Amino acid sequence: MPTIFLVDDHEIARAGTKALLEGFDVIGEASNSHDGANGILAAKPDIALIDVHMERRRAGARVVRSVKAKDPSIICIALSVSQSQRDVATLFAAGVDGYLTKQASQSELAAAIQEALDGGNPVSPDVAQFMLELDDELAKIEGLQRLTERERQVVDVIAKGYTYRQAASKLGMKVKTLETHMTHIFQKLGVATRSELSFLWDDTDLEDELFFDELPAYNENHPDDSTNMDDPGK
Repeated sequence: MPTIFLVDDHEIARAGTKALLEGFDVIGEASNSHDGANGILAAKPDIALIDVHMERRRAGARVVRSVKAKDPSIICIALSVSQSQRDVATLFAAGVDGYLTKQASQSELAAAIQEALDGGNPVSPDVAQFMLELDDELAKIEGLQRLTERERQVVDVIAKGYTYRQAASKLGMKVKTLETHMTHIFQKLGVATRSELSFLWDDTDLEDELFFDELPAYNENHPDDSTNMDDPGK
């Protein structure tokens, strides 16, 4: 009998999903991303059904990345109310094997699990209709994931609205060095302005992986603190 591990922050949702899983052995469950990733890796189920949004936005992507990094053989399927293209793209970029909406019936859920066990990538019909439109979203998210650690640090600071001078000071580098990083970052992500970069970064979950100390508040009256978000200069 195939084994299943459930990760969802709503107890009633976990109970409802378990009730639909006749013919499967639910061997564990968790209510947050940390316990979910650790529980899945410890239990080693055939399938992990993972909610997308839990204690933080797209926490499910963090679970998938953690699991796949250590045991790629575990099949991870997102199970969510969300049909957002950015959510779907983020989960597939993280390595998820399938994406189902919680509107799935018992028979649809069972069929999707079997499809995944057979090596397929099950996707709910509502999601499948725009899968071909995800190329740009996936390219940008995968681009973020390919950034070096230092480049991610640069993006994280710049996305908070700091000037190049402030960001360079915070990161302990010269302004010219930061400008070089930004040129490479723009090229990797296919964006042209700091506004685009900030929107992309803020709308992913990757920034949560950088545990910076809180940056000091801006001094809006300081002559060096003026910021034009579309100007990659000062």
